[in-house]
Parts: sequence; C-alpha cells; structure tokens
Amino acid sequence: MRKPLIGVTTSQRSGWRIFPLVALNVWLAGGRAVRWGVNRPDDIDAVDGVIIGGGDDISPDLFGGKIISSARLDPERDALEQRLVGEAMAAGKPVLGICRGAQMINVALGGRLDQDAYGTYTASERHWTILPKKHIDVRPDTLLSRHTGTAPMWVNALHSQAVSVLGDGLQVAARDEGGMIQAVERVAPPFALGVQWHPEHLFYAHRQRAIFRALVNAAAARYEARDQISAVRDAAPV
Repeated sequence: MRKPLIGVTTSQRSGWRIFPLVALNVWLAGGRAVRWGVNRPDDIDAVDGVIIGGGDDISPDLFGGKIISSARLDPERDALEQRLVGEAMAAGKPVLGICRGAQMINVALGGRLDQDAYGTYTASERHWTILPKKHIDVRPDTLLSRHTGTAPMWVNALHSQAVSVLGDGLQVAARDEGGMIQAVERVAPPFALGVQWHPEHLFYAHRQRAIFRALVNAAAARYEARDQISAVRDAAPV
C-alpha cells in the first residue's frame, strides 16, 4: 500500500532542525513527509495531507490585531500557509496544525488570535519548554478525543499567542486549566485539527503519536476512496 505523502511547512529560521522530527512522527504514523516553506516548491495536488508547523508569530494584519514589539513575524510564511490551508480545504485534504499551525488554521478560516494570551488568561500557568509540564483537558465528543481519549493530558508549551475567536466551522477541542484554548478542529469534513502544543517533541507518548496517526489515516482514507471511485469509473461501460 502506498504511504500517504504529507506536505509540512516549516520556519525559515528553525525548519532545518524541526522538519526531521516532524518527518519521524509522520513515518511512525505510516506516512512520508516532504518539507515546504518560503522559497521551497509546494503543490497541494501532489500530497495527500498537510501539516502547518510551528514557529514565528502570525502577523496581526491577518486578523485585525495590532503589532506588538515582542512579536517575531514572517509575512511571507503567513501568506504561504494561509493559501495552503485554503487550498487543502477546497481539495478536501486533511490538515494538522502544530502550535502556530493551529492558530493559522483558525485565522485562515476567519478567526482571531489573542496576541498576549497569558496576559488575558492569568490563571493559565505559563511554561516555555518542550517537556510535558502543562495540563490540559480534552473535550469529549470531539475529533481529538476520538484519537487521544479524554483523560487529563500533559503537554509542552512554546507559545505566546492563542486562539480567541473561532474561525468558520471550528470548535474548541481542548482548554488548559485557566480556560485558554489549546486545540481547535473542524466540526465537519474535511479533517482539520490544530493543537497549541508540539506533539512532535513527545513522540514517546502514544497519545501524541495518535495525533499524527489521525492525520495520516485521514489522508490514506481520502486517496483510497478516490482510487475506488476512479476504478469504478474506469470499469463502467462506455
């Protein structure tokens, strides 16, 4: 069986070290990964799914916010990823967003971000670590819970922004103890899931690997259904 091919967007600054880790997680889930980014070719028609990776803050120009001095921005990457989310949704291809990627899914679908999330959610404990030190609650009856379960989850955190107003067709899948949104997802197909943490660093945890497996399985199911339709069409009498 052909392994699903997943396009992965990366930061211009840190993509060289993050992409291999994401690619490992995709491989462990049964897929293959190709690196995309600014000045790198991308083709939504050539892949079965997309991962919007972590990295720089998203420019407030995209959601009507104000630039703050501490923000580290990459407008070219913003434009690339906003386009790719739109193309993936139009093509019915699954998308997984990691940290910044979760925020980009939300913004691309018309949502807004809180640029100083920990200033707003003062009861949320602030951690800046790849270690699983942040506690979150996964909501029942969500796409995320179907793959990870609803038991309390410990995750890492490397973000300052967070989703504030949901984009079209999205719902909250997880929050932290202070109420800050930690995961969003599409209510209806196609598959789109965004997690505020970095599951690629937690590949030793089966619930985190399940997030990548959910994407790869959704990608495989889509191209298998497409191939079946093509086979029926080719077998039909002229």
